[in-house]
Amino acid sequence: MNLKELALKLNLSPTTVSRALNGYPEVNAATRERILAAAKRHNYRPNTRAIRLATGRAMAVGHVFPVATKSEIMNPIFADFIAGAGEVYTTNGYDMLLSVVSDAAETQSYHDLKLRGAVDGVIIHAVRSSDDRIKTLLQLGLPFVSHGRATSVDLPYSWVDVNNRRAFLRATEFLLDLAHQRIGLINGKEDLDFALRRRMGYLEALSARAIAQDPALMFTGELTEHAGYLAASTMLALPQPPTAFVCASMLSGMGARRAIEARGLVMGRDVSVIIFDDELSYLRNGEDLPIFTATRSSVRLAGQLAAQMLLDLIADPASAPQNRLLEADLILGQSTGPAPRT
Repeated sequence: MNLKELALKLNLSPTTVSRALNGYPEVNAATRERILAAAKRHNYRPNTRAIRLATGRAMAVGHVFPVATKSEIMNPIFADFIAGAGEVYTTNGYDMLLSVVSDAAETQSYHDLKLRGAVDGVIIHAVRSSDDRIKTLLQLGLPFVSHGRATSVDLPYSWVDVNNRRAFLRATEFLLDLAHQRIGLINGKEDLDFALRRRMGYLEALSARAIAQDPALMFTGELTEHAGYLAASTMLALPQPPTAFVCASMLSGMGARRAIEARGLVMGRDVSVIIFDDELSYLRNGEDLPIFTATRSSVRLAGQLAAQMLLDLIADPASAPQNRLLEADLILGQSTGPAPRT
């Protein structure tokens, strides 16, 4: 089906249908939704080459990764985010350009993308608490959306994020309510903003119960199974080991579980574990009954929201920055229980 045939079925002009499909703001919301639904129903795909010629757009979105954070690409969380974003790109006739560059070349890569007209906008990942990429992209005038926020950046920009501080506050409070007093934190690298906010939530919960911080119970590093195992093993070997862990990913939680079982202990009975991000397409938290108690927020949804936000900005570059803060649900699993009696 071509554009004229789709327009005829909708009893609309081809121009209106084209503008709706390409995100132009002058098409009202109800008409846009009707057109998008019909395009999906009839499996209509826009002619990307024609759109490029007509609009001067690249019809592509960029995702740039420095070598230092290339492990992000291997993370199942990234795969779900890209899957969600990709659904939106495909529906709107956009391609996705993934680039892995050296750390020193990251800033220049954005200049190159802008100069070559290779992309119409970018999404940035692994946001640091003080992130120079935001200022660079604002100066370039290249539309962008940040997957995460930068605590130390006081500039207006578009982002999609989950409430990491509140998620870890709730998780730690849940363990405290179960009478756990020594709770280990297995966190991501704390130069990254999400990890910094998670530590804030963890410490806020301890402070509210007048429980002193213990640096020996706090780990920051890669969100891998092996790092989680080493961190949990080290803490469990302390004279006063933790009776619970809050882990920043399912992978680090799996490592904590291995460390618990290596000492002949039972997760959920002797040591409790709460993880973050358990709603992943290719790494399931059990089937009917969750294995881990988890703070859950859909990464795939975050990808969809960020992609649509970016396409809206591309369609109307003069529009105000958009922000979306998602809340995480606390999902009960088999990995938590009351603190064991001493």
